[in-house]
Amino acid sequence: MQPRFLPIGALAALFLSGTALAQQAPAQSPAQANAPAVACGGDLPAFLDGVRAEAAANQIPGDAIDTALAGAAIDPKVLSRDRAQGVFRQTFLEFSKRTVSQSRLDIGRRKLQELSNVFQRAEQEFGVPGAVIAAFWAMETDFGAVQGDFNTRNALVTLSHDCRRPELFRPQLIAAIQMVQHGDLDPATTTGAWAGEIGQVQMLPRDIIAFGVDGDGDGHVNVKSSAPDAILTAAKFIQHLGFTKGQPWIQEVSVPEVLPFERTGLQSGMTAGDWFALGVTPRDGNTEFSGLAASLVLPQGRKGPAFITYPNFNIYLEWNQSFIYTTSAAYFATRLAGAPPYQKGEPEAGLDDGGMKALQTRLAELGHDVGKIDGILGSGTRAAIQKEQLRLGLPADGWATPALLGAL
Repeated sequence: MQPRFLPIGALAALFLSGTALAQQAPAQSPAQANAPAVACGGDLPAFLDGVRAEAAANQIPGDAIDTALAGAAIDPKVLSRDRAQGVFRQTFLEFSKRTVSQSRLDIGRRKLQELSNVFQRAEQEFGVPGAVIAAFWAMETDFGAVQGDFNTRNALVTLSHDCRRPELFRPQLIAAIQMVQHGDLDPATTTGAWAGEIGQVQMLPRDIIAFGVDGDGDGHVNVKSSAPDAILTAAKFIQHLGFTKGQPWIQEVSVPEVLPFERTGLQSGMTAGDWFALGVTPRDGNTEFSGLAASLVLPQGRKGPAFITYPNFNIYLEWNQSFIYTTSAAYFATRLAGAPPYQKGEPEAGLDDGGMKALQTRLAELGHDVGKIDGILGSGTRAAIQKEQLRLGLPADGWATPALLGAL
């Protein structure tokens, strides 16, 4: 399945206030990589003529195309936001504390009760628990309260016309025109995130077209104003991402002092039972899913919070590829499902931005592929850290510390 990563939601971006998570583009399949270049740039009216021709080739009626593109304009604020995307520098403890607050847990539990019939339908038809959907709903827009104020049509015109990533946004613009055809998007008034996401769970037009569900029975899919539409559309999309009904997604655990920490991290090749046999202990005592593939993740090293992730956790990575965001969203869902707060532990102090860049530079000098020297503790940097920790005889938990930098 082609990975699909969404930019962080409007609310979460506000939480980060200047250190926002950078939008991550979907990985390209070989077919996409070899596809013809998408037309972009140049005179805007000429560019829109090309969009009109493509929309007509997709069997969209001319009146819908004219309505959708009437008054279309480039939005400089969209380009500014695209160019100035921040990087995610908060730790799991910092980010999860801010996003999984008691007030939002209270609101989420109330929503699960108030819309219990909708959430029950979501689980019956698509196999996705209400807690999973409600956590995304909270993380993305604070249950619909903060959906973004960029004109969606203009945002997609801007990003399609811009030559940085037109192959990603031109199809979304065509899908938005289809939404106009269906009466589900008003080109003049519909607003959302700067990168074209719409509605209470911040979905892109192609996904709304493909997975939209009319949850309130009014004949339209309105993910902005209709909570039933947004909830059921999200459920169908999450099912498409591979969620398996009846299985967990993440489980908090305690870890022993001695463990093959070099095997921690995503895609460990182990089962939950393998980890339990090594002394990893579920806090809730549930070992029912011992036979499932499982990874042990330590967002802040072996002395901080610890979680077993199951195959259903992959849908979080499909939704957004930030490890801190996805782990927080998955943890949020467990809280809504009844789990207690995680044990914070006493993680070792991490590195500041300068220290992280110095560590990445040193790792690169030692021959490791850490990607861009950006101060972000991403998967490549974590893997390199584990290798060096193992070489130095240290617990290889992938956590970047001043002591490790000093040792290198």
